[in-house]
Amino acid sequence: MSTTKNKSGTARGKRARLYWGVPAALVALVLVVLLAKWITGLSAVASFMEDYPGHSELPAGAPVGFPAWLAWQHFLNAFFLLLIIRSGWQVRTTTRPGGYWTRNNKGLIKTRTAPTKISLELWFHLTLDALWILNGLVFVILLFATGQWTRIVPTSWDVFPNAVSAALQYASLNWPTENGWVNYNALQLLTYFATVFVAAPLAFITGLRMSAAWPKKASVLNRAFPIEAARAVHFPVMIYFVAFIVVHVFLVLATGALRNLNHMYGGSDDVSWVGFWFFVASVAVMVAAWFLARPLFLRPIASLMGKVTSR
Repeated sequence: MSTTKNKSGTARGKRARLYWGVPAALVALVLVVLLAKWITGLSAVASFMEDYPGHSELPAGAPVGFPAWLAWQHFLNAFFLLLIIRSGWQVRTTTRPGGYWTRNNKGLIKTRTAPTKISLELWFHLTLDALWILNGLVFVILLFATGQWTRIVPTSWDVFPNAVSAALQYASLNWPTENGWVNYNALQLLTYFATVFVAAPLAFITGLRMSAAWPKKASVLNRAFPIEAARAVHFPVMIYFVAFIVVHVFLVLATGALRNLNHMYGGSDDVSWVGFWFFVASVAVMVAAWFLARPLFLRPIASLMGKVTSR
């Protein structure tokens, strides 16, 4: 009886936090907008924003537009990341796994010690991690091989004041002029840089630290990078990716949806429906994968790489 009361009390507490949290967040957003409008109305700030309009100049010879490989990489990164977030949340919250997986120790990977049995949800999460990292390596190699890196890596110090200017423009609802086909604004540039070169490596190294692949007997390495530190970073990084996806999709749709979608999915700077329909198809694939990522469909795939059991 007491357990039931505790659960119901916890549920009521969560609903109360949600009930008050939503209006509190809306009030905070309104205050941010009003504050930003007041700040941008100051003569000194207006002069600052005139000197730094929000865009940092790209190096000479920087590529214009988006090649076809970047569209595929964009889709695959989004596809894997979405399922990684889903499976990571399942690993964190599932109390009764849908099954267990043990690696086949007679395949390409052979170890002296017996493989560790893990939950089916963790197997799915780690498999997606491996595919995401592989795709990310291809992405980074192509970025530097084609010069596309200049669009998301800061090359001058004025990117920082320009990012402040762009942030003030967004906050005051006087959004900076978008021309992503040629050049991102400075705040976008820094965000993409942080996502690709900071958040993604952090997700990888902290996830690796918590996995069975990390060497348990490396005492010096384990003291330098304790598992508690990895756990403290890994979940906030996931929250960052969720926030990034929400804001990114919102801005894509709110700042000229057809043109923006055509940039990434249609391969042109035209305002047409080509990119939109490719985007719809990609969303349909991700939604289907989201609902098919269940033990019923995962067990046959996992059994190709090891032994699947119910206990």
